[in-house]
Amino acid sequence: MEDIKMISSAKMFGGYNKRYKHFSPTLGCSMTFTVYFPSSTTTKFPVLYWLSGLTCTDENFIIKSGAQRAASKEGVALVAPDTSPRGLNVEGEADSWDFGVGAGFYLNATQEKWKNWRMYDYVVKELPNLLSKNFEQLDTSAASICGHSMGGHGALTIFFKNSDKYKSVSAFSPISNPVNCGWGQKAFENYLGSNKADWEEYDATILAKKATASSFVTPILIDQGLDDSFLHNQLLTSNLEDACKNANIPIEIRMQPGYDHSYFFISTFIEDHIAYHARALKC
Repeated sequence: MEDIKMISSAKMFGGYNKRYKHFSPTLGCSMTFTVYFPSSTTTKFPVLYWLSGLTCTDENFIIKSGAQRAASKEGVALVAPDTSPRGLNVEGEADSWDFGVGAGFYLNATQEKWKNWRMYDYVVKELPNLLSKNFEQLDTSAASICGHSMGGHGALTIFFKNSDKYKSVSAFSPISNPVNCGWGQKAFENYLGSNKADWEEYDATILAKKATASSFVTPILIDQGLDDSFLHNQLLTSNLEDACKNANIPIEIRMQPGYDHSYFFISTFIEDHIAYHARALKC
């Protein structure tokens, strides 16, 4: 296994959560990611990438979501990368919870200080290549992508920019219009500089306005809690919904009464998302 070290393994629903460490040339540091390999006689599993939110690592989803039950049933492998580079000791990288370490925003930074923050290239290019070279049981040509909050933003923007690489996309509580919210403005100003045209390349709402509806064979699926305290000032879900409808992009946004921004919410509806992606991956 080239340049990858397994650091833990745990059996779950007949399959295995396996956590790995490797050196990333893209990010210039060691990175961890977790793969859930389902229990199945299938020779190759399609892949569902999960992108986590602010402050998270590759373990939050694996430990808290319960997604493995549905993934094992559907025969879909789950791949959960970390959310940013770590251990680079860049000045200020850990000064705030919503920027720097644990807050890579799935973009390629252009500012010199943050030049290693290239999570977009890591997720879209390096990680799939690493998986295909090292795990013959994974079919990385059959892939979908999903995420939560900052990771929902990442999943949506990556899909909009690479719809040929993924069969489907879904999100929980995504940061839908980051150029117009505090989290996004802080990250984009620091990572990308002051040119707001550069920010728009990583904004799902703006990308939707430019997208071709025919690229979306499978509708976008979004679950959003109505009791999410970030809904109206950070997530701006309705902006994305309006943009998709105006561009004739198929989207289903399920506003869920009583649910918040937490993994309690994610674990409630994750089975629906796994089944949704499994249908797209196997058609």
